[in-house]
Amino acid sequence: MDTMRSASPDGDATQSQAVLPQMLSHAAFISRDTAATVEFFTKVLGMEFVAAVLNDQIPSTGEVVPYFHSFFRMADGSTIAYFEAPDLPPIPDPPHPAYDTFRHFAMQVSTVGEVDAWHARLVAHDVEVLGPVDHGIMYSIYFHDPDGNRLEIATPTDDRWNDDAPEARTALAEWNEMKAKAKNTGTSLSSELAALSRRRHGDATEPVL
Repeated sequence: MDTMRSASPDGDATQSQAVLPQMLSHAAFISRDTAATVEFFTKVLGMEFVAAVLNDQIPSTGEVVPYFHSFFRMADGSTIAYFEAPDLPPIPDPPHPAYDTFRHFAMQVSTVGEVDAWHARLVAHDVEVLGPVDHGIMYSIYFHDPDGNRLEIATPTDDRWNDDAPEARTALAEWNEMKAKAKNTGTSLSSELAALSRRRHGDATEPVL
């Protein structure tokens, strides 16, 4: 994949021709206890605790919120980061458990064997692990940090898993069509998606709703 291509994927010549971002700088989550977070990422995941920021207000917005910002580095130099802000109220539970399932941070390794080795390492540290799960394009395990954030360690099993833009555009058009049909006819989105799956894969079985 050409990492130096323009950040205008639809070929709009009027848009700024900025170079695509090169890597993940950091993704940030909330920690209730930075010491526990540091222990987990350094001792269990083996990452280095590489940077910390302490401040009494948020620079980008000016909000007066004292916080501790920690960073943990992966092999390619990208980081996962956490904020601890004791003065903030607790985060409410989401209205559906799937929100916490969908929101996750996935870290990539090179082989299926490495994913399995991570499974064994996590279990040895008394971390509850889900999987391995073979997604067809990805082989993954799932677990949680001390604050309940869902983490994933995965390896691609299909070289084109993140390099098939035409199929992605087709899938988006089908998704939008399904949503509109479900809204206009009163049918469930689940049944529309199951029908699409049967058309794509020739599965004549009834969907489980």
